[in-house]
Amino acid sequence: MIGVDIYVVLGLLAALYIAWNLGANDAANPTNMAVGSGAITLKKAILLFAVFAAIGAIVQGYMVMKTIGKGVVPDIDAVGALSASVAAGLWVTLSTWKGLPVSTTHSSVGAVLGIGFAYMVLKHQQTSINWDVVGKVVLSWITSPLLAIVLSIGLYMLFSKIALSLYNKGYDVDRIFKYLLLASLAFSAYAYGTNDVGNATGVYVTVISKLYGLPDMNTMFFLALLGSAGIALGAFTWGYRVIRTVGFEITRLDYVTGSAAGLSNALIVWVFSTVPKILFGYGMPISTTHASVSSIIGVGIARERSLKAINWKTVGVIIVSWLLTVPVAASISFIIYFILTII
Repeated sequence: MIGVDIYVVLGLLAALYIAWNLGANDAANPTNMAVGSGAITLKKAILLFAVFAAIGAIVQGYMVMKTIGKGVVPDIDAVGALSASVAAGLWVTLSTWKGLPVSTTHSSVGAVLGIGFAYMVLKHQQTSINWDVVGKVVLSWITSPLLAIVLSIGLYMLFSKIALSLYNKGYDVDRIFKYLLLASLAFSAYAYGTNDVGNATGVYVTVISKLYGLPDMNTMFFLALLGSAGIALGAFTWGYRVIRTVGFEITRLDYVTGSAAGLSNALIVWVFSTVPKILFGYGMPISTTHASVSSIIGVGIARERSLKAINWKTVGVIIVSWLLTVPVAASISFIIYFILTII
């Protein structure tokens, strides 16, 4: 049998790998509006993303990290944590390579569910999955994109009126909304770091705390630093692939629509990360990809007042990849765990 410490080391390397995947696939979520509207260059957008995502991960990342690490499957062992990380990472790598903005949140939660099912089948632990938490997470997956569409439409209508008023008064509307768009990029990246760093590192909260006797908060701070480093690396290497898909191929963006979509995305992600933590004790690991894409769909519909403003072929491919994510990640995770337990 391989020693537990070896599994922990391999697991943390796997966490760094999935954090790289997060940056590669999800750098698009906060940046696509600013890049797609021409407010900022791709390289500068990725730099802003890396900085503010790291701040969000370090300051508030613990809110969602605990949900994935102790909420869905309360007592994950080192082998399970390693299996979940590798499974989620493989699926996101494949999707990023194809330029598909899949949900790393769904990938991570799906992989953790796969470990829960493995415990049920292989160890006969019928209470290995906390279905109450899973239910709240799934509900947040449904409500967050719908709310993002509604909020982005409302913000676009508000911003359009403000833009017209400013234009009539002689102000440089493009300049004002360009800065608003960049501010929303920074806020969105912060919210992203808050919500998504747990996808890479959350499964190790229980493992490290139990094995090495560290308080949960100390463990989560260390994991947030590790996740931030991986996210930044992923953004700078492969981030451009999905940014191009979401920023340019769903609908045409300008400064006003980009600002509305960007702020909608940021607010939805931040609210779902913080409010449920206060109410239920667990921040909801929603899909920042869903929130981002849904916000862009919303402003596209609002601007043209027509569903024809959206490239539904691109959206359809994205939705199919979303639907495949949880079962595929869970299946891969289950198989990897089974293989590792017989080595």
